[in-house]
Amino acid sequence: MSVQERKERERADRERLIVATARELAEQQGWDAVTTRRLAERIEYSQPVLYSHFRGKREIIGAVALQGAAEMAVSLRAAASAADGPRARVTALARTYLDFAERNPAVYDAMFRLDGGLAFAVEDTPEPLKDAFAALLESLGEVAGDGVHPGLFTETFWAALHGLATLTRAGRLPPEDAERRTDLLVDRLAAL
Repeated sequence: MSVQERKERERADRERLIVATARELAEQQGWDAVTTRRLAERIEYSQPVLYSHFRGKREIIGAVALQGAAEMAVSLRAAASAADGPRARVTALARTYLDFAERNPAVYDAMFRLDGGLAFAVEDTPEPLKDAFAALLESLGEVAGDGVHPGLFTETFWAALHGLATLTRAGRLPPEDAERRTDLLVDRLAAL
């Protein structure tokens, strides 16, 4: 291995460490606890080293969001492929999405609530975000209904899931009805 290859590998390892540490800290204590100073202390590198990878917290949030989007896409596809039939796929998709949001609140916030400097729904949207949307579209497109644009339907269904995730987490919806809400969403919104 050349010196250049080793340096590139070490740089990639440091970047992964920064993102993993930020994610861990955010999940434990919230995004307000994630500062370059605290990250530098935890990973035992200087703040200038962090700044050589990310210009600041916003870019770190963006990196966590991209990582989360990639993980969500894998989870959604796995759930959909394990289900038998359109209704089961959409139900599995919805439950997997809501479970991801519940299990990874800081990552979910990085993806959809915080400013990570990422562009959504435009040509230069990063691939992990496009792929997460595609993972939804793959199952939801088939249940959009006659005359309904699959992308528009997917956006609407996603917005409903986001609302359920956000309102449930904020304690605005009683948790004991979560499954019934998901079933209602699937039954009433999807043309099954």
